[in-house]
Amino acid sequence: MTNNEIPPVGPAVNNDDEALASPFVKCLLRLIRTQDSFGLWEGHSDAELLAEFIITKQQQRAVSFGGDPDPDALWRLDMFYTAVALAIEERSGVSTSPTIEMKPLRASSGWSFYPDVHRFGFETFRKLAEASTKLADDATAAIEA
Repeated sequence: MTNNEIPPVGPAVNNDDEALASPFVKCLLRLIRTQDSFGLWEGHSDAELLAEFIITKQQQRAVSFGGDPDPDALWRLDMFYTAVALAIEERSGVSTSPTIEMKPLRASSGWSFYPDVHRFGFETFRKLAEASTKLADDATAAIEA
């Protein structure tokens, strides 16, 4: 299947199995697999590759907010929003790219999103697909307007 044949992000899904098969999640998986220049992830299932994106409420509460965000959290954030940008581009035909640039912050800066960066993730694959679909829907509607 070529990039021209990739289906756009579809409607919200009802369960994790549907989420893993959703166009957005497939796009995210393509991005992740392209990062594997040494073949370390060959043979891993889609769910295994996306496991880092699943953060339960209990795991979120256990995350410390001291210091700069964990490189893994920044990687998840970058991969997610890059895949969202690609989904928007696929749907709208307008070239897009994420505009996320993280610099070291101090706890006293008062930026409310900072703690969320430390614990970026989703409770389920379904919630991952739903969040991305909403972002792509909203952006596409704004482009069309």
